[in-house]
Amino acid sequence: MIKPQLAEGELVRVAGASNQAEGEFIQSLLLEEGVPSLLRRSAGFDVPDMLAAGPRDVMVPMSGADTAREVLLQAELVAPARAARPVAPARLLAGLVVALTLGALVVWALSLIIH
Repeated sequence: MIKPQLAEGELVRVAGASNQAEGEFIQSLLLEEGVPSLLRRSAGFDVPDMLAAGPRDVMVPMSGADTAREVLLQAELVAPARAARPVAPARLLAGLVVALTLGALVVWALSLIIH
């Protein structure tokens, strides 16, 4: 039974499925918790010859997104969101210097080979 408070707002993507059957399984898990969902083909995979094949996006209303993510986390169908750790400025600078040095060496070596 769909909970009306979880059916409000624009649709957002909460999970991906590799095919229609997997998408319908995810939809049934969400429906058990009262979250309505919509299954749509992922962008770029509209192949009419294989109607059930291809990746799908599982979409839910904005108000049900948090509940849907909790359900999918408990079912271990999605990975927990990790907080992005900022890169230390010194480490970023060191990486850039190494990359630029390697690039300059490649260009220099190619110029020696060409002449």
